[in-house]
Amino acid sequence: MTRIGIVGAGVAAAAAASRIETAREDVSVTVLEKSRGLCGRAATRRRDEVTYDYGANYVKADDERVVELLTDTLETDGLVDITEPIWTFDTDGEVSEGRDADEHKWTYREGLTQLAKRLFARTDATIHRETRVETLRRDGETWHLEDIDGTVWGPFDVVLLNPPAPQTAELVRTAEWDSDRRKSVLEAVDAVPYRTIWTGVLHYPFDLEVPYYALVNTDKAHEIGWISREECKPGHVPDGESLLIVQANHEWSVDHYDADPDANLEALAELSADVLDDQRLLEADWTDHQGWRYAQPEAAVDQEPLRRAEGEGLYCLGDWVAGEARVHAALRNGLEVGDRVVSEE
Repeated sequence: MTRIGIVGAGVAAAAAASRIETAREDVSVTVLEKSRGLCGRAATRRRDEVTYDYGANYVKADDERVVELLTDTLETDGLVDITEPIWTFDTDGEVSEGRDADEHKWTYREGLTQLAKRLFARTDATIHRETRVETLRRDGETWHLEDIDGTVWGPFDVVLLNPPAPQTAELVRTAEWDSDRRKSVLEAVDAVPYRTIWTGVLHYPFDLEVPYYALVNTDKAHEIGWISREECKPGHVPDGESLLIVQANHEWSVDHYDADPDANLEALAELSADVLDDQRLLEADWTDHQGWRYAQPEAAVDQEPLRRAEGEGLYCLGDWVAGEARVHAALRNGLEVGDRVVSEE
């Protein structure tokens, strides 16, 4: 029996667990997730009859293996496609037609968290939520994990690390791992830069009559980086209502991360009203927010040190390992890591 421990329950971890358990019968998988939910930044919340993805927004059809996963391997009940296009705006708030409307943009009626839920449902993995791993320890030929409450998990023959690169780096930095590979892994992971994003959620009791699903700031000079409309996702928002997901750019998010949330939401509402040229947006009837300290990797990690560490049963995975801050990239990377774990055992 191969014992596998996974830190984090993001989409890459879910894809890896699904791949490993469907390929092998002699494995046991234990997942330790710091939050109450699954799927990492591909996160969903609900309020009354409204469902909204407040982190990652959708899955692109940019990878054949991921397309097969979504449309064939997993149940397609509730899988929906956003048909409206993505347009652009510049630093002056000038809106222009943008991306191709024919590109698939998938989510679920129940939200993007369905990805991890459906992948883990294909496994016998034991998932422990609200369990924050603090220490990584190599004991001979096996690994142990210790959480902040002092509980020790393991032994594990293989450990998969799915947190964002800065949090993975901290685990490696403080690891009890007497190996010349540790330093090179730490240097590689520690070098991955991250973008911080503060997200506002703004709900309105009226329709927005615009021809696009979302606006993206192409010159990255506006305070807002992204505005999207959850009502374009079938099943997310009741008719006659609108819900905006407003993601501030990195600089604004860093400057306002610890500021009063109500003040941040007011500022983002004003900026959104200016970009969409609709003063009704100044007054949302309800709001929500989320700060993502480590939202998106901005550069790829050096793969060589990570691959060497796999020789000792330590694997890193996620969008930062894939080198692309996209859900499909994280899924693909999880499947590839799962393949390597299966082939090594």
